Amino acid sequence: MQERSFKDVKISDYDAVVVGSGFAGSVVARELAERKDARVLILEKRSHIAGNMYDEFDDADILIHRYGPHIFHTNDKRAFDYINRFTEWRYYEHEVLADLHGTYMPVPFNKNSMEIVFGKEEAAARIEKLIATFGDERKVTINELRSNNDAELAEIADFVYDNVFLYYTQKQWGVTPEEVDPSVTARVPVFVSRDNRYFQDTYQGMPEAGYTPLFENMLDHPNIDICLEVDAESVFELEFEENGENAPLESIDIKGVSFTSPIIYTGPLDELFLSRFGRLPYRSLDFKYETYDCDYAYPCGTVNFTVSEDYTRITEFKHLTGQICDGTTIMKEYSHAYEDPKTQIPYYAIINEKNQAHYEKYLQLTRNLDNFYLIGRLAEYRYYNMDQIISRALDLSDKLCSS
Repeated sequence: MQERSFKDVKISDYDAVVVGSGFAGSVVARELAERKDARVLILEKRSHIAGNMYDEFDDADILIHRYGPHIFHTNDKRAFDYINRFTEWRYYEHEVLADLHGTYMPVPFNKNSMEIVFGKEEAAARIEKLIATFGDERKVTINELRSNNDAELAEIADFVYDNVFLYYTQKQWGVTPEEVDPSVTARVPVFVSRDNRYFQDTYQGMPEAGYTPLFENMLDHPNIDICLEVDAESVFELEFEENGENAPLESIDIKGVSFTSPIIYTGPLDELFLSRFGRLPYRSLDFKYETYDCDYAYPCGTVNFTVSEDYTRITEFKHLTGQICDGTTIMKEYSHAYEDPKTQIPYYAIINEKNQAHYEKYLQLTRNLDNFYLIGRLAEYRYYNMDQIISRALDLSDKLCSS
């Protein structure tokens, strides 16, 4: 991996500029460098690569995910095969428990959860009814349960809504029960299965040495240079077709040079334009780490606190990484509004019609700039899993490499 100081960079030496070194930016950078023999410059605002996937050893020598837990899972063979080039894998299938006032219950809510809640005998009758109505080994939504007009099935739906979904969603998104989007509620699942895995994807696992080494391997190419601690908003000079806040971009200058080759942008689109239409709403996260002198503090990698506590969940990293060592580190996760770009990180777009229209105002500013490509959660104001980002980055790379 080749780090450079931005002040020493000659922009005309590069065939593409990539903003951000998470999966979206890093995959495109590697593909352009490898398949098109392009010289690629990555601008990364943080002091490290890998975006939110960055992991490192803490003071207790425990490998932690600095920006929240990341578990790789996919049914997309192309995405898995691609990322498989840069890491060995640790076999890992994620399980999540909900803490209901000290009682652990698998989520998504399933047959095992039902036995914990209703007792084995009563649960058996309800499970039989679920199978007869919907079939075995499938996920049934709350809406499907309620639309059946069966009191016992409706009771399952109500229990899941009240004890698994409602308070957790209020904490995660900062909304009242009345503001919870009915379309989101409708998708909350009950899993007619004894499969306690959180994901049922074909390919699941954790990078054997961690995510940061995976990215180091991906970006280890002679055609890729990386400038850390460089904020694109501070070095991009935006040229507009005319005056007025709605005027579209005509070009982007970097170091006084109009850069006409591809610019791949993965950051928040509103911040590129200095939030001229107001900031797009996001949820941010704070993390509190605690280290204990025991092998494990919790029975699995993630425990969701769905009816208590002001944090949403606890992650215990040794379950995820398989690290064998003394002590353990847990991370408590707190969700709150994204209000200060200087001190906070935007994690989740708050997607609704109003916010989408807000985003479209920014998107329209880029409509005439044919060398400018938006990709990723922040740039597209969308929610994507890791494998989806990799797939989208590969598709964009196909397009850029064929031109």
